[in-house]
Amino acid sequence: MEWKRRSEHHSSLRTEESLEELAELSRSAGAEVVERVIQARPAPEAATLIGQGKVEELAAAVHTAPADVLIFDHDLTPTQQRNLEKAIDAKIIDRTQLILDIFASRAHTREGRLQVELAQLNYMLPRLTGRGAEMSRLGGGIGTRGPGETQLETDRRRIAKRIKKIQDELEGVRAGRALHRRRRSAVPLATLALAGYTNAGKSTLFNRLTQSGVLTDARMFATLDPTVRPLVLPSRRRVLMSDTVGFIRNLPTTLVKAFRATLEEVTEAALILHVVDVSAPSAADHTAHVLQVLEEIGASEIPQILVMNKIDRLAPGDASAENLPRRLPGAPAIPISAVTGDGVERLLATIDQMLPLDPIVQTKLDLDAGDGATLALLHQFGRVLTTRYHDDRCEVEAEIPESLNRRLARSR
Repeated sequence: MEWKRRSEHHSSLRTEESLEELAELSRSAGAEVVERVIQARPAPEAATLIGQGKVEELAAAVHTAPADVLIFDHDLTPTQQRNLEKAIDAKIIDRTQLILDIFASRAHTREGRLQVELAQLNYMLPRLTGRGAEMSRLGGGIGTRGPGETQLETDRRRIAKRIKKIQDELEGVRAGRALHRRRRSAVPLATLALAGYTNAGKSTLFNRLTQSGVLTDARMFATLDPTVRPLVLPSRRRVLMSDTVGFIRNLPTTLVKAFRATLEEVTEAALILHVVDVSAPSAADHTAHVLQVLEEIGASEIPQILVMNKIDRLAPGDASAENLPRRLPGAPAIPISAVTGDGVERLLATIDQMLPLDPIVQTKLDLDAGDGATLALLHQFGRVLTTRYHDDRCEVEAEIPESLNRRLARSR
C-alpha cells in the first residue's frame, strides 16, 4: 500500500512506480498481490497513518478479497502498526519489514544471516511494547522468517544482549575481511566492485566477466552474500572483482548499518562498476538512488564506470538511456548486454584504461628449490614460461605484473 501527499502529475507517476516496485518486492517474498490501494492525504495521520475512514475501507476489503497480509509502502511507527492490526483482521507490515524478510530468505552465509538478524532485531526492539500474545503466534509466511519465534518471545534485555553478541561477531567478520584485503593489497591486486540497483543484472555481468556460476534470478535481492573472483584484463593484468548486494530506494537504515562489513568491499575498491538497467522506466532515478547510497557509505569519491546494461531489451532507436551519463559527470558510460556479451570487450578495455597502470613485465628469478610460496605467487598472478631445476636452485622465467616484480625484488 502507498500513502502520498497531493502533488503534481509527475509525483503521481512516481507513486505508481513505487507501488509497482512494492508489488515486485512482495512477489519476491512469495506473496500474491490481490489488490493495490493509494491513499492521498495532505499529511499522515498520527494514529493509523491513513485515517479512520481508510482503515474501515481496508478492513472491509480484507474480508472481500480475502487477504492475509497488508503491506504499506511507507514505514509505520510501532503505534501505527499496533492500531492497524487491532482494526484490521490481517497481518500489517511495512516496506522495511518486507525487505528484511526477503533478506532473511536469501542470506546463506553465516555473515549474511548475522547481518540480517541484527537488522531484524533492531527493527523489532521498539515494537515489543504491547504485542504480548501476538508475538507468540506461530506460522510461516512474510514477516516471520529470520530470528524465529523464540526471538520474538524474548524481552528487551535478552534482545539487547543478542544484538550486542551479533555486533561483536560481525566486528570479527569485519576484521577478517580487513585482513583479507591487506593480504590482497600486499600482492597487490586492484579490486573492482559491482554496485547498482537491485535486479540491474550485476550477477549476470559478474558471471560473464569472471566465468563464475553466481546465482542469477529475476527476483529482487537474489544475491546477498558477497563474492570475489579473479578477472584477467585485456592487458593480461589480473584484478579481483566483487559482487555485492543490490541497492534500492529508501534502503532501510538498519540494513545499511548491518551490512557495513559487506559494503566495505565497495569502499575499498579501486574502481566501481555502477550497473544500471537502461530498459527500466526509472533508470535515471535508480542511478540517483545508488549514488546516494554510495555517498552514505563513503564511496562517492571512488572512480566509477557507468555500465548501461540490458541494451538487448531496448527497441531500435530507443534513447531512454541518454540522460544517464549526466548523473555521473566525468565517468565513462558503456552500453552493454551482460546476457549477449555486446559491449563487454569495450567495458574491459575501459577498465584497463581507468585502473592504475601495472604493466606486465618478463623476468627471470633464481629461487631456492623449496620456495613454494614464491612459485605459487608466480603461477597465481602471472604466467610461468619456463622452469628449470639445478641442484637446490630453481630458475624461473615468467611474465608478471610490475608491482609483483618490484615486491619480489625487494624480498631478494
